[in-house]
Amino acid sequence: MREALRLAREAALSGEVPVGAVLVAATGEITGRGSNSPISRHDPTAHAEILALREAAAAARNYRLEGATLYSTLEPCVMCAGALVVARVARLVFGARDLRFGGVRSKFQTADSSLLNHQVEIEEGLLAVECVTLLQNFFEPRR
Repeated sequence: MREALRLAREAALSGEVPVGAVLVAATGEITGRGSNSPISRHDPTAHAEILALREAAAAARNYRLEGATLYSTLEPCVMCAGALVVARVARLVFGARDLRFGGVRSKFQTADSSLLNHQVEIEEGLLAVECVTLLQNFFEPRR
C-alpha cells in the first residue's frame, strides 16, 4: 500500500486525482503499477487500478491474474471492480472508501457479488488515514 500511496502522490503532482494502485502477483512480486491519469492520457478508463491490471496482464501474458492482490488507495469504481472480477484477481485491499462512486462497498458491491462467476476477497481500511488525508489535501484548495 505504501507503493500505491507513492503513486497517488505522483498523480497529485501531475494534477490528477491522487489514486495509486499496485498489483501483487501470487509470487509476491509487484507486476503492475498505476496512478490516476485520465486527464493527461485523454482516456476516461485510465484509472490507477485499470493501468495496474493492464501492466500486470501484459507481464503475465494472460488476462487472468489468478491469486493476485490489488492494493488501491481508494475504493475502486464499478468499472474497476468489474475489471477485477474479469481478471480473476483473488483479493482487493483498499485504503479509503469512495462515498460518491465506490463500486465495492459504498454504492455497489460489484467485486464480491454472488451474481457473478468470481468473487474478490475484500479488505478495506489499510493506511486509511493517509489515503483520506492525501485526497482531502488535494481537493481542499480546489473547492
